Amino acid sequence: MNNTETLDQPQRGELFAVACPSRQVLQNVTSRWGVLVLVALMSGTYRFSDLRRKIGGVSEKMLAQTLQALEADGFVLRTARPVVPPYVEYSLTHMGQEVAREVESLADWIEGNLYRIMAQRQARESELQAA
Repeated sequence: MNNTETLDQPQRGELFAVACPSRQVLQNVTSRWGVLVLVALMSGTYRFSDLRRKIGGVSEKMLAQTLQALEADGFVLRTARPVVPPYVEYSLTHMGQEVAREVESLADWIEGNLYRIMAQRQARESELQAA
């Protein structure tokens, strides 16, 4: 934020500025678990345990931290249901749906081009072994 801006005015982030909070948002959204949570929640609302099963390999601790970070950024809505037994559901907010579409595009590209990426990795590994 420059000196002429006030908190009442919309502000654009400056990703290359060291102190810009956009860097933390980028970290939350593009972390391995952040991407997977956002893409998973695109298909609907999930309870914690169902979301953890859908995202293979994530620990309870990492899933909880990721959900908390995405909730703090306004991307995930946490809803506690007052039933017996009580449970919590997670879904995307409108802003979460927007960012999820963006990271889904990246994830789709990676999945669609994985054969090229793996071939490049294998070629690089062969070069390193030959050297």
